[in-house]
Amino acid sequence: MDLSNADNTDNDGNDSHNSHDRNGSNDGSAGGTGPGLLAGKVAFVSGAGRGIGAAAARLFAREGARVLLAARTEEQLKAVAEGIRADGGVAEYAVCDLGDGDSVRRAVGRAVETYGRLDVAFNNGATGQPPGPMDELSEADFERLCAVNLKGPWLAMNAQVAAFRATAGRGAIVNTSSVGGLVANPALPVYGATKRAVDSLTASAAATYGPEGIRVNAVAPGTTLTEMLKEWDAESPGTIDHLNSQTPLGRAADPDEIAQAAAWLLSDRASYVTGTVLRVDGGMWA
Repeated sequence: MDLSNADNTDNDGNDSHNSHDRNGSNDGSAGGTGPGLLAGKVAFVSGAGRGIGAAAARLFAREGARVLLAARTEEQLKAVAEGIRADGGVAEYAVCDLGDGDSVRRAVGRAVETYGRLDVAFNNGATGQPPGPMDELSEADFERLCAVNLKGPWLAMNAQVAAFRATAGRGAIVNTSSVGGLVANPALPVYGATKRAVDSLTASAAATYGPEGIRVNAVAPGTTLTEMLKEWDAESPGTIDHLNSQTPLGRAADPDEIAQAAAWLLSDRASYVTGTVLRVDGGMWA
């Protein structure tokens, strides 16, 4: 099926009761602009320059978190961070190559250096592939997809777990998967394969780190109106209409709708949820 999962980004996509503080302090000591789903949290967001990642950074800040944005394009990061600050939120950013271990570790470390702790992380950054059969994909593109979409979340989670252990003592992670990794995906075969691998990595991390109070989940977006999807639709007119015809809700998601799901999974309201891949697809795979 010809799926655009729209979590592709420019590689740069809480209950306030203190007696149940599972992911860090809710008393505002770590920052935040007031009561909210993520009040008192420090949040790391990758792929935050545009699309789902930018929407998540803005939402998390509105919900009371201090955010550290990471992506590869500084101009985009700066614009998102300045917009958050203009709205009264707290945001800093770090330019980051998601496929490079040193770069990822520096970006996660920047959150701790800036805010003193890390409580939650949304590993949303990814890269896409040219649509087409897998035998037409170049080896270089294959390696790029695996480096960013699979190695990237692995690197990020390793750094984030270390930061949780060193600061908050527990935490929550959400990885961006895709409904395009749940079934055969002839149009985006390697992209889909990397996303299915992210689902497996998410489940393994949840089982491994759960005893330490670290929850790990994923969101699997369906058709989402990101820049990537709009570019694909411009190159192949009718793509969005085709995908919407397969969606019971009959429309594509706004990036903020995916961010809302991630925010809930990161919050204390999802305190007993781990190892889950949450489809946010308008019923496409109902």
